[in-house]
Amino acid sequence: MPEEKIEIRLDADVFHKRARHFLSNWKSSLNKEASDELIQAFQGVNSILVVVGEIREEYPYQKSTAIQQWLLGYEFNDTLIFFTPDKIHFIVKEKRAEVFEQLKQGDRQVPIEIHRRNKDSSHNQTLFEQIISKISEGEQKRVGLLLKDKMSGNFVQEWQNVYNKFNQNFEEVDIASGIAAVLAIKDDDELKTTRMACKISTAMMYRFINVVSSVIDEEKEITHEQLSEDIENMLYTKDEKWLTSQKSLQDVDFGRTDVCYAPIIQSGGVYDFKPSAQSNTDKLHDGTILCSLGVRYKSYCSNIGRTILIDPTKEQEKNYEFLLDIQRRTLELLKDGQKIGDIYSRVMNFVKNKRSDLADKFVKSLGHGMGIEFRESAYNFNQKNTKVLKAGMVLNLFIGFLDLENPKASDEKSKTYSLWVIDTVKVGNNSSQLLTEGNRTLDSICFSLKDDNESDHEAKETKPRSKALENKRNTTRKSAVLRTKFRSEEKDDESQDQRRKKHQEQLAARKQADGLARFSEKSNEKTSQHKAVFRAFESYKRDTALPKEVKDLKIIVDSKSESIILPVFGFAVPFHISTLKNVNKSEEGEYVYLRLNFMTPGQATGKKEDNPFDDPNANFIRAFTYRSTDPLLSEIYKKIIDLKKAAAKRETERKEMADLIAQDKLIEIKGRRPTQRLSDVFVRPGLEGKRVPGELEIHENGLRYHSHRTTQKLDILFSNIKHLFFQPCDNELIVLLHIHLNNPIIHGKKKTKDIQFYREASDVQFDETGNRKRKYRYGDEDELGAEQEERRRRAVLNREFKTFAEKIAEASEGRVDVDIPFREIGFQGVPFRTNVLLQPTTECLVHLTDPPFLVVPLPEIEIAHLERVQFGLKNFDLVFIFKDYSRPPVHINTIPMNQLENVKDWLDSVDINFYEGTQNLNWAQIMKTINSDPADFFEQGGWSFLKLHSENEDSAASSDSASEYMQSEDSYEESSSDDSSLDEDASDVSTGSESEESDESAPDWDEHEEKARRADERKHGTKKGEDSDDDRVKGKKYRR
Repeated sequence: MPEEKIEIRLDADVFHKRARHFLSNWKSSLNKEASDELIQAFQGVNSILVVVGEIREEYPYQKSTAIQQWLLGYEFNDTLIFFTPDKIHFIVKEKRAEVFEQLKQGDRQVPIEIHRRNKDSSHNQTLFEQIISKISEGEQKRVGLLLKDKMSGNFVQEWQNVYNKFNQNFEEVDIASGIAAVLAIKDDDELKTTRMACKISTAMMYRFINVVSSVIDEEKEITHEQLSEDIENMLYTKDEKWLTSQKSLQDVDFGRTDVCYAPIIQSGGVYDFKPSAQSNTDKLHDGTILCSLGVRYKSYCSNIGRTILIDPTKEQEKNYEFLLDIQRRTLELLKDGQKIGDIYSRVMNFVKNKRSDLADKFVKSLGHGMGIEFRESAYNFNQKNTKVLKAGMVLNLFIGFLDLENPKASDEKSKTYSLWVIDTVKVGNNSSQLLTEGNRTLDSICFSLKDDNESDHEAKETKPRSKALENKRNTTRKSAVLRTKFRSEEKDDESQDQRRKKHQEQLAARKQADGLARFSEKSNEKTSQHKAVFRAFESYKRDTALPKEVKDLKIIVDSKSESIILPVFGFAVPFHISTLKNVNKSEEGEYVYLRLNFMTPGQATGKKEDNPFDDPNANFIRAFTYRSTDPLLSEIYKKIIDLKKAAAKRETERKEMADLIAQDKLIEIKGRRPTQRLSDVFVRPGLEGKRVPGELEIHENGLRYHSHRTTQKLDILFSNIKHLFFQPCDNELIVLLHIHLNNPIIHGKKKTKDIQFYREASDVQFDETGNRKRKYRYGDEDELGAEQEERRRRAVLNREFKTFAEKIAEASEGRVDVDIPFREIGFQGVPFRTNVLLQPTTECLVHLTDPPFLVVPLPEIEIAHLERVQFGLKNFDLVFIFKDYSRPPVHINTIPMNQLENVKDWLDSVDINFYEGTQNLNWAQIMKTINSDPADFFEQGGWSFLKLHSENEDSAASSDSASEYMQSEDSYEESSSDDSSLDEDASDVSTGSESEESDESAPDWDEHEEKARRADERKHGTKKGEDSDDDRVKGKKYRR
């Protein structure tokens, strides 16, 4: 090996931090009060010896090199490290000692001693004997060694010659479990490196799936071994085309990347789940394909494994969905304090209870710990392991079924198949986090070779394979040509409706059961949490605080104390403005009357509930009336009105700010300007003053937006971000990042839960009459170039904003995920006053293009109700009712009727229970009734009243009495899809729902008779006794 140069830089701070952590755990194990697991890991040794000789590629994972990598960041051959509880000794080459001298820097140093070895064998023997003498110190004389590591070389042989002379004097113990216990819990730097390794693995798996789809689609023949080499070489050759397409890997130092093992690819009915499995020389079979690959980045390992299904049967799809259910269940169990054996047992019981027929095919181990070593055997996930998980551990989670039978196989090799899903997971305090994302759902790994326009037989016999391998789960109908050629195929749509109906029935039953459990008698006290609470107030603490004018026994308005002092039977009595209901003034002759009405229990106070009182049974004064000829009484009346308005305004502001929570301070990156920032972006709601662009920066625990042209700034913490959306500028004028917060913040003197950062996609920021000119000037002859430049600029903007959003998610350490709206399944609607495009995302329904913004989190929705669903209408409405019944429902009006089936399919796909009806319901009254007694509501059937109402709508429409929940037909007016004037806070709507129906439907018999009567009148003249012209005009107005 060539001699090292001083260019090798060791991080002294990291070394001493990790060395202190290692020695602290070791010393704790010597304490009798330590946990049994820690005591067993170190086994009471009083010294630890790590010897590394030649570093050989056939043994990439060994504890001795792992502890070097962990402490020093490098692997050094011919090096001895000797640990005592108080000091660390290094025996290294004389020239290499200069590198190790860098460790004698920084604060809070761990004592170290560097021994220089040279070519003099007698000198080296003396150094070895000094180390051995330190092992012999103490009473127990127990030394910890890594007995399973295979080391060789001249240095190791020279050490063994001296060590074997004295090893009978002390006891040797294998310390591998102790080192594994310390290395298992990763610090922040290690987790950051592991996340980058996982990003590389995820990108390579995505590339692999694309390669496999192309190979099968083009009917190429390739062996598993050749395909494995191609995927592995992709990392080593640094494929420029692949690298430029992966913007998330731009910061990767590919010089420090390596594969953990050669990618494993299996297909054709021969599958092996053993760790020693390899890709064989069999040809790739287009059935069930398994692939796993691992990447090391800066010596930290990651692993990912996926299953690819080509033309799967329903049973195979069902089994794979169950596999994902098992993974979700396992992720819920992986958290701090859980025993590994208990987790495996609970997962196995879950498999037996749900699918007992698959229990014997389930894997015997759920994976293992992972870090610098790919396989930390001390943390194997089997039923016998009693070790406890700790927050910060990284695991290789392996879920799979081996050698399942496929009775509907099309060929011999497809009769046996296996399924697996493998991911890298980080253990947290309360939950676990997947570090390898993507290509897991059935939609992304399930493909079809069949041509949708041909029958199965024709696709196999007469038609060649389609030029593009289609995703089986994502094929959509975009043609107006009928695709069904047989009557039997028409049943598919019917069966789809039946499946949706059955699924909705299951969701309804689940909602009913959850409601009964949620509002049982034991939890009934929760329903009173939103009741108003009495707020104590005080006008004056003592008599001396009263104004001096009270001696005159006049009406005094004290704005400072927010009180009115009234003369009552010769006494000055103060009344706080909060006790005043209203004040009236009237004049009769020369007298002015002033009447003050006060709050009393049992009074009707408008739409709101009665105000709370400290003691409702006490005696109350209802009103005072004063009469005077003094004109100052009118001025007093005006002062009282102004004081009442000011008090009401302050109370409104107090209630509005009641849900504000004090945020922690933003921890800025010290010593340098943040490198991760997004420049020239605008914020909505905007900063005070003129609209100017600013910069969005990523700091340690949050984001900061500021502009150089103003001193204002906006801080958003990662802990307060509930949803992060990236919306590209495709078909839009702006590209944006939208943040929906957990708790509202004050921004621009207003409270908000939505903050948006955007940049205009067009190169023209002002119209042709403005002062600013175009950035580019295009002539008519260069329109094609202008369009290409526009597309290029939009693509650059999309990449820049998406990359920055991913950096935010990475900096938040898993607390924030990037969500992108699905424009292709969006629909038009009126959530506020204008008709906008509403776009579903993975977790929400959003409108982000223009304020006011709409963000409806799907997990918070209880049910959805489709209103005005009837033949003849062009639009329908959608109402979302939330699980928190105190929240007002969200109304989305004027959705085009041709989107009804799409909305139903979307609601069903995200497991939202929905109902439909022909009329609008009075949801304010409904929620008031439910909140009064939720337990009774669910005992009487819960939301099933919506279904009963829908089934009996025809009969209910003809009955004289209507439900207490329904508005009358005259209380709704069809909203225009172009210019809606709906008020977002209004509960009543305008009249005239029949106007649109009359425009769309054919004239009825009454209208035909009226036209005939008018024709007779024009022909014969108006007879006596008939209606006058004025009456006919009135009739026309009525009909109009």
